[in-house]
Amino acid sequence: MSEQEIKVPDLGGADEVEVIEITVSAGDSVEAEDPILTVESDKASVELPSPGAGKITKITVKVGDKVKEGDVVGMMEASADSGGSDDSEEKPEGKAEEKSEAKQEEKSEESKPAPKKASGGSRKETVKVPALDGFDNVPVIEINVAEGDTIEADDPLVTVESDKATMEIPSPYSGKVGKILVSEGDKLSEGHELLEMTVQEEGGDEEASEAASEEPAKEEKSESKSEEKPKQQAESAPEPQGATYEPPTPGAKVHAGPAVRKLARELGADLARIKGSGPKGRIIKDDVHAYVKSQLKQAQQGGGVATGSGIPGVKLPDFSQFGEVKREAMSRMMFATANNMQRSWLNVPHVTQFEDADITDMEDFRKAQKAAGEKKGVKMTPLPFLLKACATALAELPQFNVSLDMERKEVVRKQYIHIGIAVDTPNGLMVPVIKDVDKKGLWELAAESAELAQKARDKQLKPAEMQGACFTITSLGGIGGTAFTPIVNTPEVAILGVSKAAMKPVWDGKEFQPRLMLPLSLSYDHRAVNGADAARFTTVLSQLLGDIRTLLL
Repeated sequence: MSEQEIKVPDLGGADEVEVIEITVSAGDSVEAEDPILTVESDKASVELPSPGAGKITKITVKVGDKVKEGDVVGMMEASADSGGSDDSEEKPEGKAEEKSEAKQEEKSEESKPAPKKASGGSRKETVKVPALDGFDNVPVIEINVAEGDTIEADDPLVTVESDKATMEIPSPYSGKVGKILVSEGDKLSEGHELLEMTVQEEGGDEEASEAASEEPAKEEKSESKSEEKPKQQAESAPEPQGATYEPPTPGAKVHAGPAVRKLARELGADLARIKGSGPKGRIIKDDVHAYVKSQLKQAQQGGGVATGSGIPGVKLPDFSQFGEVKREAMSRMMFATANNMQRSWLNVPHVTQFEDADITDMEDFRKAQKAAGEKKGVKMTPLPFLLKACATALAELPQFNVSLDMERKEVVRKQYIHIGIAVDTPNGLMVPVIKDVDKKGLWELAAESAELAQKARDKQLKPAEMQGACFTITSLGGIGGTAFTPIVNTPEVAILGVSKAAMKPVWDGKEFQPRLMLPLSLSYDHRAVNGADAARFTTVLSQLLGDIRTLLL
């Protein structure tokens, strides 16, 4: 056997391309033309084939590297029978002998422990970014380890910041940090490489033999992969022209290269709504252009769902002509909130229903629980009562626990009750979500709401803790005010605003009595909810808060 270099062949005019997948590893046996790795240009994904049959000894690139024609991407030992075809025709017996020798050699190689496992009970691992619960391109704001550090599993490696929260990415292993592959300011998504580390093994020899026994399975897997590829390519035959739009599927991953993502950002196109026509369903630039063209045509014809994009923007004057000004960049959270509020206001026909709830008896009961709360270490506020009352109202009037899919002309009816609570923080408004409110008691709701509110103020909320709400409560009672009109947090269809409670004279049929009245403002999406239902909802809330014993029924 002779070792030879695996080089990048002619790329059809492309200069540098990015490695997006490595389909083999050191020790794998390959045949001529078997795929070694997949690269992506601006236009398409291409598989680089093996120059011959043999065994891969080394791969010298990793996912994310840029390569060009002539670059060495790995090394392989060529099989003795992969030489000239003339020799094989003249000496068929010799060829068979060489084949059996090569097989024996491969067999003996496979029976040896894998190099990673045998070296002092340790192995090298490349740590990648785990699932970020829907977030993409989040910037690194802090690197928590240095090269050479010894760390434990779950120790924080880097800190990233999304639009809504700061998150730490933990280490999946215990071991020693090697090369750090990211720096502050880099933007990360699921699957990006963070760092290399040496992981200590327990019982290295046993694991090594297991790894060696798995090698034939790896080869079979790679062979079956190569057999499946023509079938997959046949299945992903070109769609009819113009089939570039699909309603987005929740949680679906978008397959597109950096150049395509950049183009989509520049044109304001949502990649989740574009059907890819490239290899393996990847989105290419032509798909983005076709989608934008079809959306413009639809808008000009007056079709589709209104998004408010046709409204002209407000052109600002030169404020410096009136006096001194100072400009500063919006925070990520402020910019995201501004966009969300504008989108909701433009797409949702808002109506607000007002009501006053008599909470005199509720407040007497709540204050009587002070001693019990101190024992439990939990402070009982009015919020748990509001959460419980809203959960009961949502169960009684399920038309408030829906979302509208206008593209499919469907109503999504939710069989769970999760409620968001708007929290005022130094960094802006954040909305953590309490799950299954209808299944929890007042003390449990008090503890969970306090914990989530503190996490919001400390920017420690996880993405999963801010998702899945059916309804939102926003309270300004601690600040003041008599009423306000909150904006619906679409795709929810209603939001409850709570103002400051005040003592008011209430006629009991004989005389005026001083009662503590709580102003409620229910904003709702008039496409899903009509005015009569909104009045019923606030009436139910008022009754439940007026006599909290009804919450037990």
